[in-house]
Amino acid sequence: MTFLINGVQENVRRFNEDAAVWCRFAARRARRKHLLPLLSALDSPSSLTEEQLDQLDWLAAEREMRRSDCVGEQEQ
Repeated sequence: MTFLINGVQENVRRFNEDAAVWCRFAARRARRKHLLPLLSALDSPSSLTEEQLDQLDWLAAEREMRRSDCVGEQEQ
């Protein structure tokens, strides 16, 4: 029974972490889309595609929101 509860708690933790990453990604993407017209007005267009910019936003959101354990670090 303890194994079942731990599995449920792990699934809930992963879901919450995924939701946090998605929210951060959406916020970063919205901010970028808001700033793109300003950058193009300064004659500094991006050489990256929209997909590449989305991927960079996603990677940054994951880096900010996902927990990463260091060597020797134990869960509390």
